[in-house]
Amino acid sequence: MYSKEESLETLQDIKNMMERSSRFISLSGLSGIAAGICALAGAWVAQIHIEQYKSAMISGKSSNDIFNFSQMGLLQELIITAAITFVAAFVFAFVFTYVRSKKTGIPLWGLTAKRLLINTIIPMVVGGMVILRMMQLGDYELIGSSCLVFYGLALVNASKYTFDEIRYLGYAELVLGLVSFWVIGNELYFWAAGFGVMHIIYGMVMWWKYERVKR
Repeated sequence: MYSKEESLETLQDIKNMMERSSRFISLSGLSGIAAGICALAGAWVAQIHIEQYKSAMISGKSSNDIFNFSQMGLLQELIITAAITFVAAFVFAFVFTYVRSKKTGIPLWGLTAKRLLINTIIPMVVGGMVILRMMQLGDYELIGSSCLVFYGLALVNASKYTFDEIRYLGYAELVLGLVSFWVIGNELYFWAAGFGVMHIIYGMVMWWKYERVKR
């Protein structure tokens, strides 16, 4: 006869096995913190470029004289900064997630990971196409807000295949993105709050809840 404690342990083991087979649980809180730091660094660099552009316009430099101080030059600098920020955040996320998958003994790539990736990519690809069209039309003011909204949708859509905390992060991104649509001129601050501060908070919660060594 099983004791009550043994029965509870058996049920917990079954629950863990079911969770591992249906949810991707190798996400690391440290990857969220690293991504948030990268986003804040990217926002800081972008702010420097914007201030340089504003100073050049105030000082009377013509946009036709120096490309680096023209509107197109500013856009190019911002795109490069965003690309570097994304690559850095992705690399950190992959490294920390890989390390966690080794610690937990769960394969990094499997059926659940594929489902998670597909459900994340679809909203982001659609959002990327919408943002590209905005750039073609010259509607740059709404690009930052759109990034937050489509990223939030991607997180909510993919949350059923991983931790519930991802869903709450998605909700936060959606709220910030929608609010920023009506606060024109402060998109960079909302962008930094969503991709930077929210990721750091999410990462700290994840690390504290699932990864810290309990004494």
